[in-house]
Amino acid sequence: METATKPNHIGRKISRIRELRGMKQETLAEELGISQQAVSNIEQSESIDDVKLEEIANALGVTKEGIENFSEEAVFNNINNFNDNSINNGPLNNHHCTFNPLDKLLEAHEENKKLYERLLKSEQDKIEYLEKLLKEK
Repeated sequence: METATKPNHIGRKISRIRELRGMKQETLAEELGISQQAVSNIEQSESIDDVKLEEIANALGVTKEGIENFSEEAVFNNINNFNDNSINNGPLNNHHCTFNPLDKLLEAHEENKKLYERLLKSEQDKIEYLEKLLKEK
């Protein structure tokens, strides 16, 4: 796969992390309180200010450094190494697995739960704000 972007094109890294997490632009936009078009513009940007990058990282469930240091090659190397170890060593001889897949599934579930809670809180705050505006009129 040929890429037309520079290795430190931060917008492209954000896009790939979002895609790998199975998140749509609309979902990220809602989490950030911006439009889908704004997310699209961010993903086309070569650089992003640190404050905005921190917000995006939180919404994606990664660190700011995780986005800055993201490498497509590293992701595929990790996937290939995991597959190679699984195939070559078999399930009984696989001494390279350093995590319990069930724990990872539970962690992902907890992350999703936290995301939904933040989204719900954000919506509740918006409703309160709108109700306040209505009362002032």
